Amino acid sequence: MKAGFRQTMAWSHGWAGVLVGWILYAVFVSGTLSYFKDEISHWMRPELSQARPQPDAIAQALRILHERAADSPRWLIDVPEARSPTLRVGWSITPERGKPSNLLRRFESLEIDPVTGEELHSRPTRGGEFFRQFHSELSLPPIWGRWIVGACAMTMLFGIVSGVITHGNIFRKRLSFRPGAGPRPWREAHNIAAVLFLPYHVMITYTGLITLMLMYMPSAVEARYRFDPGAFLMEIAPAPATGVATGRRADLAPLEPMLREARRRWDGVGPESINIEHPGDAGARIHMRRGDAGRISANAQILTFDGVTGALVSATPRQSPALLTYGVLRGWHFAHFSPALVRWMFVLCGMVGAAMVASALILWSAKRVPKPGDSSSWRLAHRALQSLNRGAIVGLWWGVAAYFLANRLLPVDLPFRAAWEARCFFIVWGLSFLVAAMQKARSGWATHFAIAALAFASLPVVNALTTRAHLGHSIPAGSWVYAGFDLAMLGLAGLFAVAAAKSFVAERK
Repeated sequence: MKAGFRQTMAWSHGWAGVLVGWILYAVFVSGTLSYFKDEISHWMRPELSQARPQPDAIAQALRILHERAADSPRWLIDVPEARSPTLRVGWSITPERGKPSNLLRRFESLEIDPVTGEELHSRPTRGGEFFRQFHSELSLPPIWGRWIVGACAMTMLFGIVSGVITHGNIFRKRLSFRPGAGPRPWREAHNIAAVLFLPYHVMITYTGLITLMLMYMPSAVEARYRFDPGAFLMEIAPAPATGVATGRRADLAPLEPMLREARRRWDGVGPESINIEHPGDAGARIHMRRGDAGRISANAQILTFDGVTGALVSATPRQSPALLTYGVLRGWHFAHFSPALVRWMFVLCGMVGAAMVASALILWSAKRVPKPGDSSSWRLAHRALQSLNRGAIVGLWWGVAAYFLANRLLPVDLPFRAAWEARCFFIVWGLSFLVAAMQKARSGWATHFAIAALAFASLPVVNALTTRAHLGHSIPAGSWVYAGFDLAMLGLAGLFAVAAAKSFVAERK
């Protein structure tokens, strides 16, 4: 421990970053990819490349449900939109009397092309949801993964505060980047990434903790609601008025007036999903859930209508300031509200956050390069540290590229195909650590960057060879989800190629 408050903060800042840096980097990268979770999921199902949202999608869904599930007690409709253009319908299945219930057959769903009305069959994949789940749980059992990510986020929040205290005068200094050898360029890169994007780093860390605050700090809720979490949830998010089947037949009211009322209340935004209880019964209820467009808060907003008369039965009540604040903070973290340009700005901030963590890890290693008189054990430990840095920082991107390549190369009918895509991610990521351990300390970065560049450059090629959703087709057709993905992969390949060239030059000096 160093003497003096600022020196103590500097010491704590360095060690806090090193202890959780590798996990924080993976959390930053996977969280950044999650901003385009829906687009990634769509790209990873090329069978859906022709789907486009249509104005009559809800009417089309009702026709299908009347034909396929007229006797079902519950219908679900996911309304198509630009980021998820397919029409999804689902319905509950009531077990036949006298027959055992099959849990796997209590619900059925279809995915429909809104343009042609044809049923779509896409390859099994977790899509972008894999990165969202890895971001919050590290693909571990949820309770353990969330605690680990939460502990790392708390450590990062402390690291931000201790960094500001340590470099209290950095806001008065002119930020500059001076290339050269040794730790100086890494220190300046770390400072630039940390200071210029400090508001984002504070926001994303704090709001990430807020999303799971009831798991990290449950005492107040447990004391106030006498250890009944259900009572608390009912107060902050009251359940909509449910319908009760009467046994009397009645036709559903037209949905269009209800949709107009929903748009009037929601500033012109329609529902993202519609839940119809007891269709064809006098006790029918229709629940419309608002989408995220046009609002920052992530709290649910639901309108419930009488399914026979079309009258509004209930609406999500006016929320308290505390609940509104909670919803806005969650909305900032997820960024579901943002249009494409704003999401790209979030992506830029997320990548700078990842660069901030990566530069801190490299800086810590560069400041501790073994000297001629140091022991062989420290030399071995330092080499292991450099190998871990290469595997964690660049090797993670090998895994990302492998995940996308596996989606195109694995057989479509492979059992547990979605799980194998995720396994390819971890297998290749683990392989990167092995490759790093076998390389010399000074020659490893260029090789790792070059392999990453080749992997991402190959993605548009493999996509063109295995699907019709390639750049030659997606750009003329205006399918910007597929075109944008391929162009983004080429952009990543270019960045890694530049990094490989610069690393090669630096390693030869």
